Amino acid sequence: MGGGNMGSVDFTGGFMDAVTAQKYKHRLVVERDALLAQIDAQRGGPLSRAEAASEALDKSEDDNAQIQSGRDVAFAINEHETAELLDIDVSLQRIKAGVYGMCVNCGIHIPAVRLDAAPHTQRCVTCQTSFEQAQSDGRRP
Repeated sequence: MGGGNMGSVDFTGGFMDAVTAQKYKHRLVVERDALLAQIDAQRGGPLSRAEAASEALDKSEDDNAQIQSGRDVAFAINEHETAELLDIDVSLQRIKAGVYGMCVNCGIHIPAVRLDAAPHTQRCVTCQTSFEQAQSDGRRP
């Protein structure tokens, strides 16, 4: 959910300044609202995951394999969106706590170019790579 470029931001001197943090907060709120609207549209309205699955099953006249395949794809998309919403909410909490822009693993400042590309990111590139490798190996980071 990239979006526009906010330009380069200087984080020298420790914490992110309040004006910069507010810019990221605004962008995160906009992305969160857009993601919620997208989820609602995919479900045909603000339904719960169970309601959406039930409706899809009720409306479908396809064979069981097609029903299961469609349901698996829908759930996979929903899981990704749910994870992204969680990341956005965590980022908003980190802004409030004054620690936004710092890697949750190693504590270094995440470069502005990375935050501009993905404002909901929680880790520097090095830690994110390790995190993803750990997940693909089936172990906890």
